[in-house]
Amino acid sequence: MRASPSSTTRSAPQPTAGPARVAWLPGLAVCTVLGVVCVLIATTARPWMPALSPLLLAILVGLAWRNLAPVPATLAPGIAVAAKPVLRAGIVLLGLQLVLADVLALGPGVIALVVAAVGLTFAATVALGRALGLPWDLTALVASGFSICGAAAVAGADSVVRARREMAATAIGLVVLFGTLMIPLMPLLTGALGLDERVAGLWIGASTHEVAQVVAAGGLVGPTALSVAVTVKLARVVLLAPVMTGLAWWERRRPAGPATGEDAAGPGADPAASATRPPLVPWFVLGFLAAVAIRATGVLPAGVLDAVAVLQQVLLAAAMVALGLNVHLRSIAAVGPRPLVLGAGSTAVAVAVGGAGAALLA
Repeated sequence: MRASPSSTTRSAPQPTAGPARVAWLPGLAVCTVLGVVCVLIATTARPWMPALSPLLLAILVGLAWRNLAPVPATLAPGIAVAAKPVLRAGIVLLGLQLVLADVLALGPGVIALVVAAVGLTFAATVALGRALGLPWDLTALVASGFSICGAAAVAGADSVVRARREMAATAIGLVVLFGTLMIPLMPLLTGALGLDERVAGLWIGASTHEVAQVVAAGGLVGPTALSVAVTVKLARVVLLAPVMTGLAWWERRRPAGPATGEDAAGPGADPAASATRPPLVPWFVLGFLAAVAIRATGVLPAGVLDAVAVLQQVLLAAAMVALGLNVHLRSIAAVGPRPLVLGAGSTAVAVAVGGAGAALLA
């Protein structure tokens, strides 16, 4: 018997706005849960593995899932939210971890060293990337990560640069590889040269990539070296804001849309990102600066700051899971060995500039 038009109308599923509004919840929940697990594992393992970063664990988890098992399509909207808005929120909260008074107390000489270390390492990495014929997106991400603060800086630059998704994973992998190599290298260098702990801490903080790697290397030298190294490293983190603003300015000058040559984002770039230009000062940079200013007022109690520090780690870890879930390892392998040369060259510049500056300040 043929169904009447009215019965057909009643039985047909009707689109509703409700599910569309919450389509991002499953993916975001999965990324958040995995991020929490990574933070817990890294925190538990810290006494005997101080260099273990929850951000590294998180991106490895995402990479493994993406390349070893299917990722349900229903998670895609939430993964996109974790990879961008959640990431930027984590960078904003990073500003609350910076004590501006401690940075200023370093003195003009050390602050000049920090500026030189970030500026020269960034510029040299960009120049080397161009000489190697590497694409701009990868070069910019590596330059940011190696000169400022590792994975968090790579993620911040990824929010500004019109980059292919796999380039962020490549850059973070390079940060982890070369930063881990510096954990035993820097104490060996400072010990062989007979440097006191303060000078050793200056060198380690001015040249080592990740905060966790700075903690590990400085701790191997001694408590004074650890304290100085972490403070110098946090001074480098402060420069995240001006560097990201500079990158945004450069991106506004580049042609929007598909491009060719070394400045092209290349195949796999986000079309939406290529069609728009970032604001001159990205909102997360303004938020980061506001967070630094709030911390400087001293109005936030220690308990709140501790809770925010945990939240910030979870947000960035969730974002790293999302970045990993967007990456095919075959795409990374297709880049070839040149990124390794870029990472080695960038590390060498950072070590040379940091060592020269520390020697001048000895």
